[in-house]
Amino acid sequence: MKIALFSAKRFDRLSFDAALPAYPGLSLTCLEPRLDAASAVLAAGFDAVCAFVNDDLGAPVLAQLQAQGVRLVLLRCAGFNQVDLKAAQALGLTVARVPEYSPHAVAEHTLALLLTLIRRTHRAHNRVREGNFELDGLLGFDLHGKTVGVIGTGRIGRCVVNIFQGLGCEVLVHDPVPHPEVTARYVPLDELLAASKVVMLQCPLNAATHHLINAERLARMPRGSVLVNTSRGAVVDTKAVIDALKSGHLGGLAIDVYEEEAALFFEDHSDEVLTDDVFARLLTFPNVLITAHQAFFTEEALAAIADVTLGNAAAFAAQGAPLHPVRGS
Repeated sequence: MKIALFSAKRFDRLSFDAALPAYPGLSLTCLEPRLDAASAVLAAGFDAVCAFVNDDLGAPVLAQLQAQGVRLVLLRCAGFNQVDLKAAQALGLTVARVPEYSPHAVAEHTLALLLTLIRRTHRAHNRVREGNFELDGLLGFDLHGKTVGVIGTGRIGRCVVNIFQGLGCEVLVHDPVPHPEVTARYVPLDELLAASKVVMLQCPLNAATHHLINAERLARMPRGSVLVNTSRGAVVDTKAVIDALKSGHLGGLAIDVYEEEAALFFEDHSDEVLTDDVFARLLTFPNVLITAHQAFFTEEALAAIADVTLGNAAAFAAQGAPLHPVRGS
């Protein structure tokens, strides 16, 4: 089976090259462009494409891939909101994903973002490098004893719950499908928002969660509370968050994802003018911390992503079905 890996970075090449010898029936070609309507032509002659979070797998692209002989779409991520599953099913394309690579990686980055934001360690680091050892402006707050709300109790969400219970927080959770392993208390969303000093988003992006955090729900959060998002950018209405930050109602924001990140993340734009006015406005707030979709980015996670992705391809080649299909494709 021949696989075209789109949006390939150096770290993709290294991790997939390390995993490939265990799958002798597969060959892999790494392609730098993002997968979209213009670059889909590069998939001609391949049996499968491997795509990442910001690749375009809408109906037109899927139709082009299928016409060129592609039979399998491999997602090297857990989320699949970028795929038109109805179109894939109609075209006879199978979609597979990596349901779990390292939930600990994302959960630990969530903690790192929150602690950095509320203890101002990023600002303190810059001050010390400039010879400024004052403490004014660096006042934080204890997490111990605070109420923390976690929205979404999938694999990552459950890791986040365990971490914050270990820190001595009272953890509230919300999920339409409760998980039996979660020992925190499930509550309605509005109750969670109203009671939590910190709200963390660990839910998938779908029709029900698009702009789940909007102006109305931000208003339900206590004044001065903090929002952390390491799930998907469009779970949050960014303009509503900016308004809440401007008014002082929202005390802080830490994000690893952004709803218009496809035009920004994973590329070096340091020599360019930033044309996204919404993102530029976020950067002006001293109580906003942003990383560029790196929560997954650990050695362990990259190795798991490569191994599971290639395992999906090998299973499809051998028996016509991947190990982890996306239902509905």
